[in-house]
Amino acid sequence: MSEAIFSLEGKVALVTGGSRGIGLASSRKLLARGASVGLTARKQEGLDEARGELKEAGFDRVAVFAAHSSSEEAMREAFDLALERFSGIDIVVNNAATNPSMDPLADMDLALFDKILDTNLRGYLVVAREGIRRMRELGRGGAIINISTIAADKAMRGLGAYGISKAGVNFLTRTLAEELAAENIRVNGVAPGLVRTRLSSALWQDEKIAANMLKTIPLNRIAEPEDIAGAVAFLASEAASYITGQTIAVDGGKLSG
Repeated sequence: MSEAIFSLEGKVALVTGGSRGIGLASSRKLLARGASVGLTARKQEGLDEARGELKEAGFDRVAVFAAHSSSEEAMREAFDLALERFSGIDIVVNNAATNPSMDPLADMDLALFDKILDTNLRGYLVVAREGIRRMRELGRGGAIINISTIAADKAMRGLGAYGISKAGVNFLTRTLAEELAAENIRVNGVAPGLVRTRLSSALWQDEKIAANMLKTIPLNRIAEPEDIAGAVAFLASEAASYITGQTIAVDGGKLSG
């Protein structure tokens, strides 16, 4: 198999939640494969730091745009700026997410529940719609990758609302894939297990919780953001040209048991 099918040379990606964690690692991987990348996040400071880090690593095909992923106006502007800067949109990585409460569903503040769904589910649709519109205008197809979680398929204490929001994302992935296949726009997802990011720090920084979780992971380690980024880059490439509507678990084997 030629390595060329893994190349993203000449492609343009927009990554939400791109200032750290899985978003930043995915951006780094896409850049290494030859893509130009626009990063969005809520805070300009974090984006500037991410851009500086990528520049130090030798990547200069980077632009950053402060935008909340659930804001239609902000994401419309971010996509327009990315299109203006790089003359295309071929890849969208829906990664921005939040989980401000780990309370049981029966006790959760419903305002926090609404916030989780607004960012993690409605925001993914907002971002996907803006990407789809640009891809349709350009007429060259594209790839949308939605970051999910294995907690969408396996109920986990403390991750009820987060898992519910991502279960919706999984169905969003399948529905968009069905609707867009004829336009050569592929839509897939990546479902991480426990990853060493700020979002999941309450889990892996607690030694007791982390030890118990490691017992259920056959590979016996917590994932790093780079582990997830590899799957993202694969799904964005021609190597995955016949894959759509799928959500790939990247969980060290946790769901295999």
